[in-house]
Amino acid sequence: MQVLKFGGSSVGSADAIAKVVAIVTESIKKEPTIVVVSAMSGVTDQLLMLAQSASQGNEAYKTIIQNIEQKHLDAVRALLPIQQQSGTLSMVKQLLNELESNCEGLFMLRELSMRMQDKIISYGEILSSKIISATFESKGIKQQWVDSRNLIKTDSKYFNAVVNKELTDSTIQAYFSAKENNSFDVYMAPGFIASDKEGNTTTLGRGGSDYTGAIYAAALKASALEIWTDVSGMMTADPRMVSNAKEIPQISYQEAMELSHFGAKIIYPPTIQPVMYQNIPVWIKNTFEPNHPGTIIENNSPKDDNFIRGISSIKDLCLLSLEGAGMVGIPGFSKRLFDALAKKLINVILITQSSSEHSICVGVNVQDAHQAKLAVDAEFEQEINTQKVEPLIIEKDLSIIALVGEQMRNHPGVSGKMFGVLGRNGINVRAIAQGSSEKNITAVIASADVKKAINVLHEEFFETTYKQLNIYVAGAGNVGGKLINQIQKQAEYLKKSLRLQINIVGIANSKKQLINVDGLDLTNWKEQLANAKPGSITDYVHAILENNLRNSVFVDVTAHETVANVYAQLLEKAVSVVACNKIACSSPYENYAKLKSLARQYNAAFLFETNVGASLPIIGTLNDLIRSGDTINKIEAVLSGTLNFVFNNYAGGTDGKSFAQVVKQAQDEGYTEPDPRLDLGGTDVMRKIMILAREAGQKIEMEDISNNAFLPSSCFNGSVADFYAEMEKQEAHFKKLYEAAAAEGCKLKFVASYENGKAKVGLQHIQPSSDFYHLYGKDNLVLFYSMRYPELPLVIKGAGAGADVTASGVFADIIRAARV
Repeated sequence: MQVLKFGGSSVGSADAIAKVVAIVTESIKKEPTIVVVSAMSGVTDQLLMLAQSASQGNEAYKTIIQNIEQKHLDAVRALLPIQQQSGTLSMVKQLLNELESNCEGLFMLRELSMRMQDKIISYGEILSSKIISATFESKGIKQQWVDSRNLIKTDSKYFNAVVNKELTDSTIQAYFSAKENNSFDVYMAPGFIASDKEGNTTTLGRGGSDYTGAIYAAALKASALEIWTDVSGMMTADPRMVSNAKEIPQISYQEAMELSHFGAKIIYPPTIQPVMYQNIPVWIKNTFEPNHPGTIIENNSPKDDNFIRGISSIKDLCLLSLEGAGMVGIPGFSKRLFDALAKKLINVILITQSSSEHSICVGVNVQDAHQAKLAVDAEFEQEINTQKVEPLIIEKDLSIIALVGEQMRNHPGVSGKMFGVLGRNGINVRAIAQGSSEKNITAVIASADVKKAINVLHEEFFETTYKQLNIYVAGAGNVGGKLINQIQKQAEYLKKSLRLQINIVGIANSKKQLINVDGLDLTNWKEQLANAKPGSITDYVHAILENNLRNSVFVDVTAHETVANVYAQLLEKAVSVVACNKIACSSPYENYAKLKSLARQYNAAFLFETNVGASLPIIGTLNDLIRSGDTINKIEAVLSGTLNFVFNNYAGGTDGKSFAQVVKQAQDEGYTEPDPRLDLGGTDVMRKIMILAREAGQKIEMEDISNNAFLPSSCFNGSVADFYAEMEKQEAHFKKLYEAAAAEGCKLKFVASYENGKAKVGLQHIQPSSDFYHLYGKDNLVLFYSMRYPELPLVIKGAGAGADVTASGVFADIIRAARV
């Protein structure tokens, strides 16, 4: 004998039932089969609504009955040949008449007992099983309808009845051993329903049809129990939450029970126990993909590399905390707490207690919270009045996440890995529990973090292919556009070589924002952004925090202070920040230090390599020197690709180009800040040398840096257009600067230096013997003199400006953020 159970979705329509019949027809070629079915999908909920409506005096119950009747009559007409329909149609009408009579009684009495509710909702399984039984009969299959109420015996705890195992087993065995009952190929049995010793209909709890199948299988020592549903087996996580959830081909009874306890909906939790005792394999199969192997549940956990079998969650949890100094060293507090909850039939899902015995914490369903508080506060009334114990503390809006796997006990470090990845993503753990068997590790977190938590855990323990970064770009101009194009072109390489998927989920400019949590289509992002909804940086940050995606990275390729001001808010939520914008790191030292501290505190990356030298590894090299124990004595640098370009291309007007024209050329080629005065006035170089000094360990502010400026003060008045006009007027000044340097055989370079805690910037005459003399185009050059490099400095040289190289530096920081 084998047992096949089909759920509501598997018998939800005539087409689905036809698939069930085909599966069973093939199955009975091996051995006789008990087929257990649920009600047609949605019918149990309709029956509950029907009972409640009738008992409340709402005549809408009549419409519900009509809908239920029509659904089942339609199924009969679709499944049976016309000449064989009349008997089954009459049966459906008779059962619906009985149902209507019961509801008329409820309508008059205005009262609904649990016993009557069980009787009404039982019609769903009776109707579906009788229709399917008639379908088998019409196909010429030898079948018999079996009334589960006569065979499965329970107590009178309606809607969640407890099975009398000994009586049920003997009744089932007696029925199937009777000569008149052992000659059929198919035994059609309604799931979910049973009866008590008085013969009243009882039910086994929502999902109880699985349990019915297990009861039959265990009583008859069946060769297998197959549970047919609408998914192809159990998954490593809920596929509605984790897009990359994987199928589990094999799992142990214990692991399956743990996963089902912690919210996995594929199998009803009590189902496992009866078949586990008889060592009966359980298959989870897909009615709509019958050739898929599905999942087998059996005694042993497979010995493979996946020591974590799955991740699950329970929502709508609240924590109850009993605490107080009067608990320490006094026996009996835990017993009294659990007794108080047990008397009110409150199920405890999770338990944790501090070793100091100062507090004990339990997790219960949120709907039990109020009743629990009343019961526990009453139990400890005397201790509360004498301030030995605090009144019960309740925390809501919580959920449980659980890692499940029998083999994790043989793998040290699982807990550390779990809590490490949660911490790196800003997910706070409120409580922890782990059994001594080490089959699961359970954590209580905010309900708002569940999807994020399950995704990061799944990525950590199951993704052997790639890690996904979710990127929000602020700034869609020249550098931002180059960055997006570089990411798009490099996507496949990163997947193959670094196992990294960079998923751009947001792009924003100063006026609009484009967001798609599944990832933006980058083929036409400019058009999408142009048609996107308006939004400020405040709106953008709100959306980032609201989406709460794992491995989120905010990329600032603007030059706006308002954008730099949101870094702290993001870092506090463990959102990494990659900044091309220099404003934050050149702001007052207190703010700079705060941002660095927040990044450490919340395990987020705060990377700003492109603040100095575009994509040159200047800040990274400086950090490596400091971390490895070196001390920086002096820094000399040409840090403005813009100014280097300008002075390399300005010939005092001898080539017909004025200073203003050379600056305009630099701006047109993307080498300057949006306002070139930041470059030419020395402000940008001041910011850069200050950032390097700070990274070298110096507490320094902008006002501490001296600036030997060369730009006349009149150039700083008015707009950028006014600036260019004024430079043309001041051409004689710039020509004089050039000629003075040329007369000495020197070149003009704008040099920054840091030594002995002091920093300065300014225009200098550079001799041919200097490292700076042969610095061409837009190149930067940095000389680090340190304890290890006292005389011959460590030299970094290369292009220090341009949209492409700056974007590539930002791109490199994004990849570094993946390692945090």
